[in-house]
Amino acid sequence: MPRGRYSLHDPHDHTPLGEEHFHCAPGPSGWRYVSQRSTPEGTPTGSVDLALDAHGRPIRLELHAGDWQVRAGALNGVTWVRTDPTGAHATEDNAPAHAFTGTSPAFLVATARLLNLTPASSTSPATRIRLVAFTDPVLAPRTLDQSWALKKSEAHPTDNGPLIVDEYQVTALDTGEQHAVHIAGDVVLAAPGIELEHLETPPSTFT
Repeated sequence: MPRGRYSLHDPHDHTPLGEEHFHCAPGPSGWRYVSQRSTPEGTPTGSVDLALDAHGRPIRLELHAGDWQVRAGALNGVTWVRTDPTGAHATEDNAPAHAFTGTSPAFLVATARLLNLTPASSTSPATRIRLVAFTDPVLAPRTLDQSWALKKSEAHPTDNGPLIVDEYQVTALDTGEQHAVHIAGDVVLAAPGIELEHLETPPSTFT
């Protein structure tokens, strides 16, 4: 069960946004990721609880940011309920999308798991995916389209045996902006706005 800490920053000007302390683990029915988020000074700001089924589909998502809350899952596309800070109003919505995304590194692992890509050749197209993003600080939903391509998988020697690192190229289809994401098992090693600062145990391997 990997445990560790990510630092989060603005991918454009590198302003520190906070930290995410996490643990995650695969199981017989899928994968689960749980984390607590805080400001750079350590003040709690929210949490993430994401569970995937064996095929990488989001069977349960619970997000907290400030006093806002989202509960969501894959149902008729994806469906979510967003609750305001007062708790007096809850709005339910649905979108014909495949999964969810946001600022948490959990969503990058989840999308890679859902797509289950093989290394691309020079002629193979990238895979398109539609996602619902919950944007900070009020968890506002926004539907977006991305394309993902697995550029290469490389084995890196470690004290615990070889570590397979997958490098993905992710493209935002509305702007054409591209960036690289490096994932080992169920841990993000590097991505825009995300740095792995500490990892107590090696990443888990999906079968």
